Amino acid sequence: MAKSGEILVGLDIGTTKICAIVGEVSDDGIDIIGIGTHPSKGLRKGVVVNIDATVASIKRAIEEAEHMAGCEITTVYTGIAGGHIKAFPSHGVVAVKDKEVRPQDVDRVIEQAKAVAIPLDREVIHVLPQEFVVDDQDGVKDPIGMSGVRLEAKALIVTGAVSSAQNIVKCAQRTGLNVADIVLQPLASSLATLSEDEKELGVCLVDIGGGTTDIAIFHNGAIHHTSVISLGGNHLTNDVAVGLRTPTHEAERIKKQYGSAMSRLVDKSETIEVPSVGGGAPRVLSRHILAEIIEPRVEEIFMLVQHEIQKCGMEELLASGVVITGGSTLLPGMAQMAEEVLGVPVRQGMPRHIGGLVDVVKSPMYATAVGLVIYGANQQRGTSPHFRIREENVYRKVKNRMKEWLGEIF
Repeated sequence: MAKSGEILVGLDIGTTKICAIVGEVSDDGIDIIGIGTHPSKGLRKGVVVNIDATVASIKRAIEEAEHMAGCEITTVYTGIAGGHIKAFPSHGVVAVKDKEVRPQDVDRVIEQAKAVAIPLDREVIHVLPQEFVVDDQDGVKDPIGMSGVRLEAKALIVTGAVSSAQNIVKCAQRTGLNVADIVLQPLASSLATLSEDEKELGVCLVDIGGGTTDIAIFHNGAIHHTSVISLGGNHLTNDVAVGLRTPTHEAERIKKQYGSAMSRLVDKSETIEVPSVGGGAPRVLSRHILAEIIEPRVEEIFMLVQHEIQKCGMEELLASGVVITGGSTLLPGMAQMAEEVLGVPVRQGMPRHIGGLVDVVKSPMYATAVGLVIYGANQQRGTSPHFRIREENVYRKVKNRMKEWLGEIF
């Protein structure tokens, strides 16, 4: 159980930044007491490609967060994303003992739903219950205590590459941290940005990060689909760097300072100074040209999101529309562009349900890290017991099975 005064840390290992957020559990909820960020150098499209560079960035972010919160950080909840993430529906059925559903029956039916063949190079990251069926009564959210003889569970199984999860854990361990859990990033972001009403009515969360765009679709209070698009804010930066012939770090600065997702929102008479590659004289260009470079890529991202929503056949179920979050959504005109392409109401998702340093973290770029802290608190309260049932590695799994066999023989 998360006790009052307990410290929880969310570590968002992203493509463009590493962010550590320290939360303290209070009687009213969670108070944010520390934050540390550092540019990320060792990731590409959400996946670790350079361990040493990632470890160095994590160290700096953790030190900053420790200094601000005035505490030592030993355990973190961290996120996972990337094109390797795949999700599929599953189904489990068990007989109910004693004619009344007990917590053990729920555990058994979740285990049953999880018992699917997956390749050796992949592992189960989450088992997310969508609904339970007791005898013929469907749409049950919490079956414990109900009378019946048969319990069914419909669940979404999220899997990821074993190597990607291991590399995240390895980076954290090299920094001297224990990883309490690895959480799917759009799931973490949803805890920080979505309301229960939105999840009930139907909503699509679009988390546009540096290297990837993560999608999670909710309906009837449960997650029904999740996927990852390998496009993000870094692609906008590269387009600006190529289009304006300027170094990448300058393109990032120009994008943040002067960029817009819609060219018609920009006054054509406005100008910006663009440094040249190789130390040449800076040039003065119209800000409208910058917006014209960014706009097609933003449009492409939202068209891919629309394709993903249509592919899973849930476009009719999004009564609450779309919520966009992630650092890239800070560009002016992002929500308007999303509304035009998707044809539904769109709002920007900010971290909520928190206290403490609210002004510091009130930005979509901190949604995942704040969500990881909320996830940690829910896990320890026991309000989300089936989010993750996972054994650390194959070796331990085999060792435990061997012990069981030997125990049966002798």
